[in-house]
Amino acid sequence: MERNTYMNLKVINSLVTYFISAVWLINGLFCKVLNFEPRHQQIVSRILGGEYTSELTILIGLSELVMVVWVLSRFKSRLNAIFQITIVLVMNIIEFFFASDILLWGKFNIIYGCLFVALVYYNEFVLIKKINKDVVS
Repeated sequence: MERNTYMNLKVINSLVTYFISAVWLINGLFCKVLNFEPRHQQIVSRILGGEYTSELTILIGLSELVMVVWVLSRFKSRLNAIFQITIVLVMNIIEFFFASDILLWGKFNIIYGCLFVALVYYNEFVLIKKINKDVVS
């Protein structure tokens, strides 16, 4: 593969990585920690109960901010991708059955979750493989 293609793949990988981290940042910081989107607290309340909804929502948001750092650090990126995929799929399945009426796109929210999962998978397991194959070649 020529150098130009290699550089293009690296740029695409970086942009997708920044996009993925931005999704976690927006959902964690703005939607949960700063509570700009109260629907997130409603979802947490519905699934985990209402007694500590605010605190649990903030803790979930903070864990999403840890995910931002982990994604950007690229430390153990395959493990990170598997972790993201698992979390997003489990969360979307639970929300589908217990809180779909509160979700932004209702039951269709699971489609966006699956698209996000596909993007994480593609970025880590397809793009990186192409980039690393090019380096070896």
